[in-house]
Amino acid sequence: MTGRYVRGLEEIDKMQVALAGSKGANLGELSRIEGVRVPAGYCVTTDAFLRIMSEAPSIDDRLDRLSRLDPDDRGTIRTLSTEIRRTLEAVAVPDDLAAAITRSLAGLGEQTACAVRSSATAEDLPTASFAGQQDTYLNVVGPAAILRHVRLCWASLFTERAVTYRLRNGIDHRKVRMAVVVQQMVFPQAAGILFTADPITSNRKVASVEAGFGLGEALVSGLVNADVYKVREGEVVARMIATKQLAIQPSPAGGTQKQAVEPERQQQPALTDAQVVRLAQLGRRIEAHFGCPQDIEWCLVDDEFHIVQSRPITTLFPIPAAGDRENHVYVSVGHQQMMTDAWKPLGISLWQLTAGRPMYEAGGRPFVDVTQLLGSPTSRAGFLAAAERSDPLIGDALQTILERGDFIPTLPDEGPGGAPAGGAPAPTETDPAIVDELIAHNQASIAALKCDIRTKSGAALLDFILADIQELKRILFDPQSHRVFMAAMEASWWLNEHLQAWLGEKNAADRLTQSVPHNVTSEMGLALLDVADAIRPHPDVVAFLEHVEDEGFLDELPKLAGGREAQDAIRGWLDKYGMRCVGEVDITRPRWSERPTTLVPMILGNIRNFEPGAGERRFAQGRQEAREREQELLDRLRALPNGGRKAAEAKQMIDRVRTFIGYREYPKYGMVSRYFVYKQALLHDAQRLVRAHVLREKEDIFYLTLQELHDVVRTNQVDDELIRRRKDAFRSYEALTPPRVLTSDGEVITGAYRRDSLPAGALVGLPVSAGTVEGRARVILNMAEADLEPGDILVTAATDPSWTPLFVAIKGLVTEVGGLMTHGAVIAREYGLPAVVGVERATRLIRDGQRIRVNGTDGYVEILP
Repeated sequence: MTGRYVRGLEEIDKMQVALAGSKGANLGELSRIEGVRVPAGYCVTTDAFLRIMSEAPSIDDRLDRLSRLDPDDRGTIRTLSTEIRRTLEAVAVPDDLAAAITRSLAGLGEQTACAVRSSATAEDLPTASFAGQQDTYLNVVGPAAILRHVRLCWASLFTERAVTYRLRNGIDHRKVRMAVVVQQMVFPQAAGILFTADPITSNRKVASVEAGFGLGEALVSGLVNADVYKVREGEVVARMIATKQLAIQPSPAGGTQKQAVEPERQQQPALTDAQVVRLAQLGRRIEAHFGCPQDIEWCLVDDEFHIVQSRPITTLFPIPAAGDRENHVYVSVGHQQMMTDAWKPLGISLWQLTAGRPMYEAGGRPFVDVTQLLGSPTSRAGFLAAAERSDPLIGDALQTILERGDFIPTLPDEGPGGAPAGGAPAPTETDPAIVDELIAHNQASIAALKCDIRTKSGAALLDFILADIQELKRILFDPQSHRVFMAAMEASWWLNEHLQAWLGEKNAADRLTQSVPHNVTSEMGLALLDVADAIRPHPDVVAFLEHVEDEGFLDELPKLAGGREAQDAIRGWLDKYGMRCVGEVDITRPRWSERPTTLVPMILGNIRNFEPGAGERRFAQGRQEAREREQELLDRLRALPNGGRKAAEAKQMIDRVRTFIGYREYPKYGMVSRYFVYKQALLHDAQRLVRAHVLREKEDIFYLTLQELHDVVRTNQVDDELIRRRKDAFRSYEALTPPRVLTSDGEVITGAYRRDSLPAGALVGLPVSAGTVEGRARVILNMAEADLEPGDILVTAATDPSWTPLFVAIKGLVTEVGGLMTHGAVIAREYGLPAVVGVERATRLIRDGQRIRVNGTDGYVEILP
């Protein structure tokens, strides 16, 4: 059957996607697996599609117009895609092509009922599922009908849904081609879908079978409820038998028809347990062949399973590679660092070298293995308490795993190397000089780094950075530094616990930490108000900034009246804070110094929304409110039995938290400052490699680990294919949502808040900054697109330090990710903003512009009418 336009399925394998499309290539590959039954058939190749397209020149112009459309321009997309489909549906198939298609049909039997399935070249790739975007036709009989339905499949490449999907994902319409699979129909007693990994929990050891009577299209289209079976290690561990009122059956006139299921059969299982287990075993064989979990469509005919499709499950989050077969529990680092986006390889490798304990990579995100901490009796309780306090959803997920009783073995204690559960003891003296000294040492070390790195290049530069990372770790994990911020956190916890017990005050420490000294992150937001003050008097500069797009705009400012002052103010701010950016823990992310246009909307917002001197007034007001709150609490304590002692103890803790809590932000600032010095030196050296034709572009270094980059500069050779694969992988990882907690089985463990007595319909989260506020919700996913007015409540996925400049304009905060001591929480308390974090799906459940009430004391959000 081999020919340019038609190939038998047995002649096709998984490498021939360009010729047979994804579905055709997969079916050909499936037919090669021993013990897997695939209905006989053939593939009308993409060469046939290209010939048809070339003979319909009117399509070319429409494709050009389609490619320029915005994916939200639904009306024009509908019009153009309909015109293209009608052209293809009506096209005359050349005689030689028609003969090749019908001649192959004769091999199945000219009047044999067939399934005609579209098979696009961009369909069902490992990184994206296009399932259901093109068409399938069942029970097609006779040569004329086959030809007509082949044309319909060609046309289905240009459904409105498929065109919109390609536009949204940057896929060129001209590079996607359509093959068509023609297969002998099977008429099953039952059919359905098999997932070789649980689609709900992602557990790779649990297969999920969905089954119904008749043809599988009833399930695939969502027309009926399916029986659902879960299979683990050869045993059905769960089943849910649905009431199956309808089935899709072949129609005598061709095509299919809905048919009512007899009442006595509606609640009968579509499969026996033995058949379910046998199907799951077949799925494992197919999964092993393709090398990844599969979404498989199957039919049962006379107690034999036939496979009619298998595609990768693209929604599963990858599992960290531990290198053994033991059980492991992993906790997301990104949820602690407010960076749940995908990281590039250079960023992860630097983080792994910087971190205090081993880090594992999966899906472009770092994870820490907490199996030892959970398994060790001495560390378990302290670790769980810390996890619960920091992020209750992580704490609850870990508790869920432990309660199963069989996943985490009891392990020997870590010994002297393990971190004590309660942290280092607090310093006995509340002395501001301790913080001053720590900051001075950090600044001196960074100044020395900037001086010493200037002369380094090539392998010597990589050696220097690897050595300096040890200095970075010495500073990050300095016991004195750790004692300072642990003293602040412990004092904060003490105040919350005792003031609630003594006075009935919830989260009393929150308002006591407004406008504390040494908080480099909150100072950054207030300093940008000062930049606005320097620019506000100069209307020409303000007008210029309203239309800035080029990153070189700072060099243009001196040409304007007041431009020199504006340039000095912005550059002065960048000198201190320009190493920061969204996702700053990944060294590869563009810094504010590299993309200063990111700051312009915030500066203009500050000019518009604030009066001169707002930064200084804001800090002074917060400090005064904290003092008044302190005095109020101490007065109330003194009126209690033993009030003098209680007030003295509270005063000591208030002084401690106000002296030390600001420093909590500094170690990360120092680390990010150091990262930016490394980055500038590495990119400068990468430019040398570009000139030497080793690298195609300097940013290619972002897709190498530090050790791989070391090898490249040493050998002047790079694996271009490796970089290409890493770029493709990164794009696929960007579409994934990382879990907070993941097991070595791939199971995503989802925690829950165990709280009652919330208002009906309230969205629950973690209270991190006390107070209640109502206002307009602004749902913002990209900081650069923020358009905030005073009084707005910011609703977003996560806030790392780079979001702080926005905090000056809002009066409340809601995030999907966060913990008690993450940066958004710390700054919200310092600015006096009621805040609730860890509100799952907040950016989808709250609509932009809705009025909401944020209760930062009890930890919930209400959507107001």
